[in-house]
Amino acid sequence: MIRTYKYRLYPTHAQARALDFLLWQGRLLYNAALEQRITVTEQTGHGVSYYQQCAHFRNQRRANPDTLGQLNATSVQQMLRRLDKAFTAYFRRLKAGETPGFPRFKGRDRFNSLEYRYADGCKVRFGRRVMFYVQNVGEVKIKYHRPLPDDATLKHVILKRRNRKWHVCLQAEQPDPVPAEHPGPAVGIDMGLHSLLALSDGTTVDNPRWLRRSLAQLRVAQRRLARRKKGSARRRKAAFQVTRLHEHIANQRRDFWHKLTHTLTDSYGLIALEDLKLAFMTANHHLALSAHDAGLGLFQQLLAYKAESAGTQVVTVNPAYTSQACSGCGAMVEKDLSVRVHRCPDCGLTLDRDVNAARNILCLAVNPARTGPPERNVAR
Repeated sequence: MIRTYKYRLYPTHAQARALDFLLWQGRLLYNAALEQRITVTEQTGHGVSYYQQCAHFRNQRRANPDTLGQLNATSVQQMLRRLDKAFTAYFRRLKAGETPGFPRFKGRDRFNSLEYRYADGCKVRFGRRVMFYVQNVGEVKIKYHRPLPDDATLKHVILKRRNRKWHVCLQAEQPDPVPAEHPGPAVGIDMGLHSLLALSDGTTVDNPRWLRRSLAQLRVAQRRLARRKKGSARRRKAAFQVTRLHEHIANQRRDFWHKLTHTLTDSYGLIALEDLKLAFMTANHHLALSAHDAGLGLFQQLLAYKAESAGTQVVTVNPAYTSQACSGCGAMVEKDLSVRVHRCPDCGLTLDRDVNAARNILCLAVNPARTGPPERNVAR
């Protein structure tokens, strides 16, 4: 099993300049490799292979020790491999009859990562204080907020710069977990935009609407950006303000879902979800902004990997008619989206429509042949 652990780096001003220089040289190398492929193909009619480019730029590194020579050899290989994958994907899609975009040259804001093999140019150093060593940069302070597992074998390292902040992603290979079966109850979850989640036990999670709460600030920042002259320092500063606001919104969303999915996987042994097609929600221009703001895809992604470690079973079911069927007697009670309360004329059941749907989702997960409440340990 491959797991990635992300940590924040706090370089000094000199180290930040050194990291920026490495990133700059990596971008120049990538663009030079792309130009070489285009030029050779136009002149000879034949492409350039990954191995030919490795040999060429190995000699370039030796001839320019103060520029390209500052890059680690494995980093150079990873950049050339990245370009090779871009061309492979381009020609594969071209043969399939699609209209892919040709691999592009990278501007200074479009190339933001360097890749290493662990212990070859970079390494975590343990001592009185945990530091992260980078070749030609030195030991950089790292926010070591969680320890790496003892059985993890570090394989791959990615250095990333985003919004003037540096992070390191450590990819570790570790044995597949064999968690014991979770003893907790089962729960059904209905996902939506009015309430983000509705649980079959009656709990509802309100939609924080992170993006909508920050729309006024974003509009001001984007208007300020639009007034700045292209290429000016003031425009770069205004653009940074916009990206920082978007980053803040994304961090709020990710933090919320991390905490909530952790609580769910700790509390329940079986979680039943609707097989929600997010593409339909985002295609509707009335719902697109709210759908992207909710981040339900992120919720499903985080829940899946946390449940695997906790021993919680996640089951997805077809959500058809789960909002219309009565969870008490199974009768169909038709209602449009504006009706937020389920009232059954047959059995008299009255409850929130999303909670009613969550109960039906749980019933389908436990016993697909039934629409009523299952006879087992159910969170209600």
